[in-house]
Amino acid sequence: MNFEGARAETYKTASDTELQIHIFEPEGHDAKKDRRPAIVFFFGGGWNGGTPAQFEQHSRYLAQRGMVAAVADYRVKSRQKTSPRECVADGKSAVRYLRQNAKRLGIDPDRIAAGGGSAGGHVAATTGICDGLDDPNDPMEESISSKSNALVLFNPVYDNGPGGYGHNRVKEWFPAISPAHNISKDDPPAIVFLGSKDKLIPVATAEKFQADMKKAGLKSELHVYEGQPHGFFNEKRCG
Repeated sequence: MNFEGARAETYKTASDTELQIHIFEPEGHDAKKDRRPAIVFFFGGGWNGGTPAQFEQHSRYLAQRGMVAAVADYRVKSRQKTSPRECVADGKSAVRYLRQNAKRLGIDPDRIAAGGGSAGGHVAATTGICDGLDDPNDPMEESISSKSNALVLFNPVYDNGPGGYGHNRVKEWFPAISPAHNISKDDPPAIVFLGSKDKLIPVATAEKFQADMKKAGLKSELHVYEGQPHGFFNEKRCG
């Protein structure tokens, strides 16, 4: 995909696919001098499909606000015949890529957020909360961790337990792959946006996640939008 004004880089090759990350920079960004906060977004689509275009406008907006923003492609069932396990591994690779290249990109390696919606919200949440599940081909130096420093989640499928979203798809890796079951005091702060009429992610699930985060001493915000369905934040639905 091509996004006007963005730069595409290949962050890894897996399943015979060059996976790209599209980077939106603030006006006047000087990578040689700046150390800006960054965010990488992951699209939704049930781990089955979707495209990085879902978060193009979110990235453009945050770039206008001074962040280095990016949208990342990752492997999905419809294109690479993969499982949610590979989605998670790719998300961690994308965060690690930004941190590994932070100096070249002019970003602060200690201020890298991960964002996403629905299954992409799951991918983002795992980067901050779920330990392990990394791509074994990634560099594993401690200094280039795949752990994000903040989470920006839109109707995320972060409870993958029995009765939660997608349990049958991920039970081989459960509970390690379920963010809601792995909250610990070293996790990053999170902000969650959810519609009150979301039929996939109940408000009660989001409220429990927030309570568990705060119990662990973590900052967590939940914003519930009255009457809105799953995916309400998408540009087409908003426009």
